[in-house]
Amino acid sequence: MSGFFRALFQSNLNLTLATGKDFETRIVERPGLWMSQDDLTTLSQDLIEIASKTLARGSLTYGVFSGDPERLKATIVTIVRRKDTGQPVAFNALALMDISSMTEPMEILHLGLVMVDPDQQSKGFSWVLYGLTCILLFFRNQMRPLWVSNVTQVPAIVGMVGETFSGVFPTPQRPKERSLQHLLLARTIMRDHRHVFGVGEDADFDENRFVITNAYTGGSDDLKKTFDQAPKHRDPEYNTFCETMLDYDRGDDVLQLGRIDLAAASGYLRNAVPKASLAGLGLTLGVLMLQRLILPTIHWFDSSRHWDTLRPRKDSL
Repeated sequence: MSGFFRALFQSNLNLTLATGKDFETRIVERPGLWMSQDDLTTLSQDLIEIASKTLARGSLTYGVFSGDPERLKATIVTIVRRKDTGQPVAFNALALMDISSMTEPMEILHLGLVMVDPDQQSKGFSWVLYGLTCILLFFRNQMRPLWVSNVTQVPAIVGMVGETFSGVFPTPQRPKERSLQHLLLARTIMRDHRHVFGVGEDADFDENRFVITNAYTGGSDDLKKTFDQAPKHRDPEYNTFCETMLDYDRGDDVLQLGRIDLAAASGYLRNAVPKASLAGLGLTLGVLMLQRLILPTIHWFDSSRHWDTLRPRKDSL
């Protein structure tokens, strides 16, 4: 337990949570900044092991698979393992994109690449891989809204993003309600961050529909699917939306932008997290809030001791 609390109070997340009877999940934030080279190599090998079981052919050459340690300086890896053997069975590589062209600098969480060992599918990993890390970052950010992005041609993922986050564009329910901030963020992402999701410079971007045409030429080539191959959402509205919007023969993707805010976080905790995992997740969120909200408040009112840039009253006189 002491190691758990030490991990939470580090500047970057490095923690392990039980996420089921047979599985545990480790979340490491920006490992390229603090992990040893041996640990980075082991982490990359675990991701490649999962990917090799997932891809029917070829390989990936972008993001965490590129072999570039710099990529892991702006990545949060969520990896699920079996408790008994330590075998990696699923991961999500979430990218952190710095946006400096807005009125003030901001950071966007790109949902990144999700892969699950085919032998371990239908084990209830979705709540871990598609929302857990975002929730932890939201609470650590003192519950300030965070922008998230997603690039995919898979109807199941388009629907998951649309139902999980707030203000998502585009979705079947909001096919044309694009805000100015949606547009400005999309332009910046397509100009500066294509490498994050493996889209080549020759791909075009339709600003009206938020569709990236000919998207599979920048390292993500082997992720291209036909519409029949792409996993479908339980709501047929999302399947029809993707089939109509995207040219699967050419290789199109949809770029979705939304926010994780208090409404999205409460909906996730209420609807996505299994009841058996709520207590452990609640403890984690409580400690994060202690770290980023309660303790700074206590330190602020204690005028007798130093804290970061704050100085005792007697020193400032």
